[in-house]
Amino acid sequence: MSLDDELVNRVTWKIPNALALVGSRAGDERNAMTTSWITQLSMRPVLIGVSVDNKAVTHRLISEGGSFTVNLWDAEDTRPFVKFSKPARYDPERSTLNDRPVRDGVTGALRDVGDVEGMADAASTILRDRVLWDEMSVAAAADARARFSTDDIVSRYEAFYERTLG
Repeated sequence: MSLDDELVNRVTWKIPNALALVGSRAGDERNAMTTSWITQLSMRPVLIGVSVDNKAVTHRLISEGGSFTVNLWDAEDTRPFVKFSKPARYDPERSTLNDRPVRDGVTGALRDVGDVEGMADAASTILRDRVLWDEMSVAAAADARARFSTDDIVSRYEAFYERTLG
């Protein structure tokens, strides 16, 4: 599949300067990590570079799985990154990664590691279909608000302090 220059330009302009989540998978093991170093390396071919510590789980999974994802968030909403400041745990029964729902086709697109064409097709579909983009954006924002509401976060901090301080 070839991507047109306008689409590539639109996608690369969405790369933030601050934070992104890098997803990785090898077999059934999955991980996501925060990164503050991401850059476009080339237009032809399209190459995106991220910085990953050689000792990190993500590095191993990218090496074994052969690919990674870059997940972009609105610069105003960095709360999801808190969940991925530690190693990720995938729960296939609940379809969650670090207790965050993985909802293929609702808040994003999931493809098997190595399915570069499938991921490119999915990303292209989302980027070209403004209605789908808006629906997924609304669903993702609703998920974030539901999981990180002030009441919820305050009660979690209080429970943590009670457990820690005894």
